[in-house]
Amino acid sequence: MGSRLRNIQARAAEHGRLRTGYTQGKRPMRSATWVITSHSEEHVRRAAELWGGEPEQWQPLNSTITQWRVITKAPSIEALITPGDPLNQYNEMWSAGGCQRRCDGETELLTRQPCICARQFGEDWHTQPKGRVCSATSRFNVMLPDLSGMGMWRAETHSFYAASEWGGMVDMVLAGTDGKGFVPVTLRIEPRQVIREGKTKKFPVVVVELRGVTPRQALAGPMNAATALDPGAAGQQRAAIEAPKGRDWIAEAEGALTSDDVRDLWMEAQAAGAVHPKGTDELSKKLMAIAAAKDADNATGDGPGPDEDGAYEAEVVEDEPGEGDPAGWPAVAQPGSGARA
Repeated sequence: MGSRLRNIQARAAEHGRLRTGYTQGKRPMRSATWVITSHSEEHVRRAAELWGGEPEQWQPLNSTITQWRVITKAPSIEALITPGDPLNQYNEMWSAGGCQRRCDGETELLTRQPCICARQFGEDWHTQPKGRVCSATSRFNVMLPDLSGMGMWRAETHSFYAASEWGGMVDMVLAGTDGKGFVPVTLRIEPRQVIREGKTKKFPVVVVELRGVTPRQALAGPMNAATALDPGAAGQQRAAIEAPKGRDWIAEAEGALTSDDVRDLWMEAQAAGAVHPKGTDELSKKLMAIAAAKDADNATGDGPGPDEDGAYEAEVVEDEPGEGDPAGWPAVAQPGSGARA
């Protein structure tokens, strides 16, 4: 591996943004589905193919640079949490002149003062009207595995509720993976409402959920890339490996020495529910055919002969008629019936 500059943090390029709203003229609008924006027309058109919507050129407010966007029809999209800490959170206040405040909840970092909003409005400062106080701003960097390019996409929300939930979710994942490996997630826009001071307020919240893996798997350590990219297939493969193996009744019957052994095997199959008690199923018919073949082989006298002392390996004792017929065999499998289906 080649060398890296030690005084620069390596990071992937940002391909675009994942938004929960858009502008109609100069009016901001909320969206119940994801809005994908990027400088790349290719990325946006591919997103439209995957999640619906019509690609269009778009110019953000207070910007002279034209971008591309698509208002998709998808309230949820699949993504990957990449190695490292993907989440940055601050309480911020912006104006046309840029960022005016950036606070970590205790200290306003631009002026190094204690939290200005909490000092002015108390611990419930976040209930104040927008613009009067900072907005809880969360920026979540993910990879969209079904879009071209190896860069990152930034989901940004100003929801106070999402800030709490995103932080809790990401911290639990990082505790299990130590920030190594990829984790498959779903980003879902969930409509919610609260009643405050007798008024109902409806708003969307972006929820981050594990996708295709259980908490046990996500917290067990770094996940390999193949599992993260296709967790469903990995789960099916794991289930197939862990599933109990069924008995191969035919193979066991063919390996039996006598037809009586095959009948005993049929009894076991009946107890296991693998055959019909009346012997009408395909497995019973195959076992009967194998038993009949073994009876035919024994009738030819091709069995093992005596040793040099004239002794046989085992003494053969003939049963009296009606004896030795295991109870429970279907009538067609009884000795004398031919044991044929």
